[in-house]
Amino acid sequence: MTPTPIPQQTGWTLLFLAWLVATLSTLGALFIGEVMGHAPCILCWYQRICMFPLVLVLAAGLFPFDRRVVRYALPLAAVGLLIALFHWGVTAGLIPERVTPCSVGVPCSVDVIKLFGFVTLPLLSVLSFSTIVGLLVLTHFNKGAQ
Repeated sequence: MTPTPIPQQTGWTLLFLAWLVATLSTLGALFIGEVMGHAPCILCWYQRICMFPLVLVLAAGLFPFDRRVVRYALPLAAVGLLIALFHWGVTAGLIPERVTPCSVGVPCSVDVIKLFGFVTLPLLSVLSFSTIVGLLVLTHFNKGAQ
């Protein structure tokens, strides 16, 4: 039994959703830093380096739709996910802070914002990057689009 290909419209929708997550994450990071005045730690900066370009890269793949944009966006999202997982491990106490690059400035283990008592910014970053990675993988395997 061969799998049925996903229509091209679905591929565009998957890529659009990945762009939407990247855009909302970027706007959220800018709001927290610029409006609320919370300075990001070094690991947050590294995650921003991976997230911010995704907004432009993914948008370039939407008009016209080109699923090959995944080859450029997926490495950024995967590296961002690894950094976010490491950062989440630091804030959760699973990784000692002495092994982080946060020796100067804002400590990486500080929870600037905690929603619902357990949702931290590193956890939100893990969720954002993992969602983008998942959507990009689905877009890659969308054989109905060229």
